[in-house]
Amino acid sequence: MRLVLVALLAACSLPAWAAHGYALWGELKYPAGFAHFDYVNAAAPKGGEIRLVGNSRASTFDKYNPFTIKGNAPTYLAQLMFDTLLTGSLDEEGAAYGLLAEDVQVAPDRLSATFRLRRAARFHDGSPVLAADVKYSFDTLVGPYVSPAYKTLLINVAGADVLDERTVRFRFRQPNRELPLTVGGLPVFSRQWGKGKPFDQVVMDVPIGSGPYRIGPVNFGKDITYVRDPGYWARELNVKRGTGNFDRVQVKIYRDNTARLEALKAGEFDLMAFYSAGDWARRVNGPKFKTGELVKGEFAHKLPTGFQSYVLNTRRPFLQDVRVRQALGLAIDFEWMDRQMFYGSYRRVKGLFGNTECAATGLPDAAQQALMAPFRQDIPAAAFGPAFEPPRTDLSPNGLRENLRQAQKLLADAGWKVAGGVLTNAQGQAMVLHYLDSNEAGARVVAPWIRNLDKLGIQLSYRAVDFALYQQRLQTFDFDITSIAYPGTPNPGQEYADLFGSQAADTEDSGNLAGVKNPAVDSLISHMVGAQTKPDFLAACRALERVVSHEHYLLPQWYSPVHRLAYNAWRLAKPAVVPAYFQGESWAIDTWWSRQP
Repeated sequence: MRLVLVALLAACSLPAWAAHGYALWGELKYPAGFAHFDYVNAAAPKGGEIRLVGNSRASTFDKYNPFTIKGNAPTYLAQLMFDTLLTGSLDEEGAAYGLLAEDVQVAPDRLSATFRLRRAARFHDGSPVLAADVKYSFDTLVGPYVSPAYKTLLINVAGADVLDERTVRFRFRQPNRELPLTVGGLPVFSRQWGKGKPFDQVVMDVPIGSGPYRIGPVNFGKDITYVRDPGYWARELNVKRGTGNFDRVQVKIYRDNTARLEALKAGEFDLMAFYSAGDWARRVNGPKFKTGELVKGEFAHKLPTGFQSYVLNTRRPFLQDVRVRQALGLAIDFEWMDRQMFYGSYRRVKGLFGNTECAATGLPDAAQQALMAPFRQDIPAAAFGPAFEPPRTDLSPNGLRENLRQAQKLLADAGWKVAGGVLTNAQGQAMVLHYLDSNEAGARVVAPWIRNLDKLGIQLSYRAVDFALYQQRLQTFDFDITSIAYPGTPNPGQEYADLFGSQAADTEDSGNLAGVKNPAVDSLISHMVGAQTKPDFLAACRALERVVSHEHYLLPQWYSPVHRLAYNAWRLAKPAVVPAYFQGESWAIDTWWSRQP
């Protein structure tokens, strides 16, 4: 009997702990016991403040819960207040290191990942972070009151099990190399946050997280200040050393871009990222820039390009024919816009995975063709040819004219003809489309496209609405065309089912704004997510890029190879090393420090 008991205990024992982090492919850059990340100043002084500006598209905030569907949470709240099991480094791709978890063990069959929590981990109320809190956070995020993007992201996670007080295991429905990073990156919050309420009623309850900052003074409609927790449990942890240096992070709210820019020039806040080439070239100036108090910095990065695009809603009858969508793209004259409007500062987006190994090039190899072949009837023949290249107008003197002629032929093949300067279909319906935005200033950028479409007989009208209505209409897919800046990733996974999966197309508030319902896309996402070797993974993501690009669901826009930051050099200091994979203001919040403690 004793031997049987020993055998049972051995079979149920927890895994041998060894891994201080997890790498999607290959080895971790930083060994166990490393002192700190290379790009931080471990001796950075603590103190002072950084004054930032909030999201210009949302005039204010009306909740403290960043996870529920309705309302707007304060900018940076999730980043500053919620720790995760693992945390990534800014100089490495596809890897993460223990934060709340001191160890992670992925099962040999990749059907589970087990995390052991640090005994020192504490929530802001002083209570320990326990496995039950991790399970509660996961169960809540896949529950009924949270953005459906979480459900799609976690669809292959079967559940979370509490093995003991500080050990939690996530079970996966199928082997998936990415899922340990996915669950390791989920925000963890206390079971006591809003206890007794349905989660959608947890609105203004102050979050009980375990991050380096708490909510401090708040002036609704004007600003919110996060204050550094001097007792932050992870302040000496290697993955946090040299970070969270400001005592206060103040986020001010301005209702329009002009007010933001003038406030920066007046010294009302310390740092602002710029996404407008025109603003950067012509309007970021003034006395404080001449004295050197304010500095314009362009910081090169190696981030994926992302796929900022005009999104065509294929739920609309006029946009369901791929030839029509391609014709619309041929009317975009990016080269003229870059010369005349963008000061030569942008590069053209070419696909979903630019600047990563996942980007498709040349002709598809045998592995890509094998994945696409069963779906020849569902995808354009062009997907089996050269990788997609956006149309250009700078390769011949008649570039735009030639593109418009090609567009006319595509429209004619799709059953459209011009009568009296108006493009109509066989039913006599005019091609009238509406571009939806939340910012009237965007009309300037869309105007050249509108003019070119008019030459084809297509009427595209620009409609600007307030941000709340804009958000609502996107959630219910009530638009023809809009513009979205999709972030890129070197490790695409299940989140692409939310962006392009057939099930998400019918799910309100999903990321599938284009309404993609294509079995080839579903299959390629499934192969990408389930790939067990890097060659298989690359074949699937490259094939996915070919199919989505040649279907013209998205008309590619542009990206910048640098981050443009204007900052107060008299008040802020930054580390000597610029990491390759940082994101704008987040890098400053995380690793810069105050010259005026």
